[in-house]
Amino acid sequence: MTKGNSINNGTIRNTVACVIQQNERFLMVEEDRGDTQTVFNQPAGHIEPGEGPLAAVLREVQEETAWQVTLTSYLGLYVFHTPEGLTFHSHGFIATPDVLLTSPIDSDITATHWLTLDEISSLDAAGRLRSSLVLKRISDAISDRSYPLTVIQE
Repeated sequence: MTKGNSINNGTIRNTVACVIQQNERFLMVEEDRGDTQTVFNQPAGHIEPGEGPLAAVLREVQEETAWQVTLTSYLGLYVFHTPEGLTFHSHGFIATPDVLLTSPIDSDITATHWLTLDEISSLDAAGRLRSSLVLKRISDAISDRSYPLTVIQE
């Protein structure tokens, strides 16, 4: 066994993210990262202790967008390494929007947007996407590269 990175002591961050498409648009969140410029991401977040990926993604979507959704498929596990040496295991999902609730959204989300793929690609070119996984998950979703939700055993 090799030693873990000194920055994260070998800790893997377990997260979820959800591609939600309606017509030709994708639901995106605009996040305040404390910099001068906001970034865009799918609804996403950390899996809490005692929680599985299915419950986590439904919770994160509602907390960040106020949408209740129906999960339709699993995109898979994306392993992402940041330049700072952090490792993320991100479970990707596809969902359809059901009901927009009146509940407040997380305070670090400045806005939600329904964007076209061209608009999201323009944000990528401008360096405004949270990570390269944003476009990868969308590409996988529209290419129908997904799996049944039953592949997750909770």
